[in-house]
Amino acid sequence: MRPLFLFLFLTLMLLSRTELYPVRSCPAYDDLRHTKNSGDIRLDPKRSYEVRQHHKGQYLITVKAKKPFQRWVDENCFASKSALYVTPAACEVRSIGSGKSAATDEKRGISRENILVLSWYNAFCETHRRRKECSSSWHLLPFVKKYEQNFTLHGVWPQPKNKVYCGVERRYIAMDRHREWHKLPEPKLTSETKKRLTGIMSGTVSNLHRHEWIKHGTCYGTDAEHYFRDAIAMTEEVRCSKVSIFFQKHMGKRVSLKQVRTIFDESFGKGAGERVEMKCKNGLITELWLHLGGGSGKLKRLLHQGERVVSRCRRGIVDKAGYGR
Repeated sequence: MRPLFLFLFLTLMLLSRTELYPVRSCPAYDDLRHTKNSGDIRLDPKRSYEVRQHHKGQYLITVKAKKPFQRWVDENCFASKSALYVTPAACEVRSIGSGKSAATDEKRGISRENILVLSWYNAFCETHRRRKECSSSWHLLPFVKKYEQNFTLHGVWPQPKNKVYCGVERRYIAMDRHREWHKLPEPKLTSETKKRLTGIMSGTVSNLHRHEWIKHGTCYGTDAEHYFRDAIAMTEEVRCSKVSIFFQKHMGKRVSLKQVRTIFDESFGKGAGERVEMKCKNGLITELWLHLGGGSGKLKRLLHQGERVVSRCRRGIVDKAGYGR
């Protein structure tokens, strides 16, 4: 038992190290009491810092400077409501789609009408507490904090809604409908795409990606690699837009559909908001459904090709991290 305990302890210690970008240029002190700052070191918002410990509202970070290399900074240097995880690195949206024109996409058979479904992670866990990605043990891992400040990918659903399980064997359809997602085959993805998907789809720990590929992705018109690449790219565009910042600023507050659609117009052009549908449960905004045209490409173009929609949910609370409001 002792070797196993030691292994688990060391694993958690390694996982407990994460890197964050500061949102202001704060002083980095030698000690917890902030009595000395050797070399007058200040945080650089353009670079990330390894966080080694959190204690009494302070982060112990590693800096590349004169000794001591480990410095204490106030947690608010990273916890700005406006952009905690909308960092320069996170918002460097790489083009990982096909890179081809809409005409080429049609030749490839990509679905011409899709819905990008994004979950607000805090609200999802508030309404699905038993899901593995919402368990207390899962939340011990610091990288999960990324989800708590942003949208996570649910999936991309080709339309109409009965367009599902394209060319899928009956045994896999049965497994999926019985929620035996762990038995479904793993989508064939490159190591880079797997890594990026894990960082943007919290449900991978519950095999959500297997379910989404079998039920919806098989009708998208491409292989799994291109399906998830397109989904990741579109999700990143939302995460790195004013939409994400708006939701972060309004955590714990009630917002209207009109406000959400306005911020989409500001981010993706006038009329984009008319393609956004808000989903709510128990007074919380749980998901955003973005009605898109087909093909790969920038989200702005796809939104303007989508259908205008009516949203039954007109207002809701942007849930903050943790259970309860």
